[in-house]
Amino acid sequence: MEDIRVRFGKAVRRKRHELGVSQETFADLCELDRAYIGGIERGERNVALVNIEKVARALKLSLPQLFRSL
Repeated sequence: MEDIRVRFGKAVRRKRHELGVSQETFADLCELDRAYIGGIERGERNVALVNIEKVARALKLSLPQLFRSL
């Protein structure tokens, strides 16, 4: 099974693409740095809970909805 960070990153990228927003625009929506979002999407970041909530909110998903997509 793939690492949770990789699965989470793939899910975030997939949902971001569904919204049709660039990584930079998405980072602005999350109030996070674009390089940090890139690291999340590549599975390089062990994301803090507060940032997971920001990502879910920017994707217009509840936390359970986001995690179901893993």
